[in-house]
Amino acid sequence: MKIGLSVKIDVKKIKKERLYVGEKGTYLDLTTFIDTEEKDQYGNNGFISQSADKEEKEQGVQTPILGNCKIFYTKESNNSQEPNGNYSKDYKNIPPQNHGDSQANNPVQDDEIPF
Repeated sequence: MKIGLSVKIDVKKIKKERLYVGEKGTYLDLTTFIDTEEKDQYGNNGFISQSADKEEKEQGVQTPILGNCKIFYTKESNNSQEPNGNYSKDYKNIPPQNHGDSQANNPVQDDEIPF
């Protein structure tokens, strides 16, 4: 099965101390939970939050929810639903990238953050 997601986040909610410098750029680990069968009152299938590290998970720390996601495309074997157009053409064909070690310990300086 293939699923296409439209993702929107509020970058002002990002805790800058969670950004880190990796081998090829500046990164933020995110987590999403998606319900493929139900939508919320706004038509969203899930949410995006900043990822918690192992210690935070053990302590039950909840990280901020940054935004939401909607399924705009699904395809199973011969039964498919075509894209509904709720995405930007600029982003529809971007291939996944390997961001290296997500546990890198290289904090980002404020002057390196573009927002």
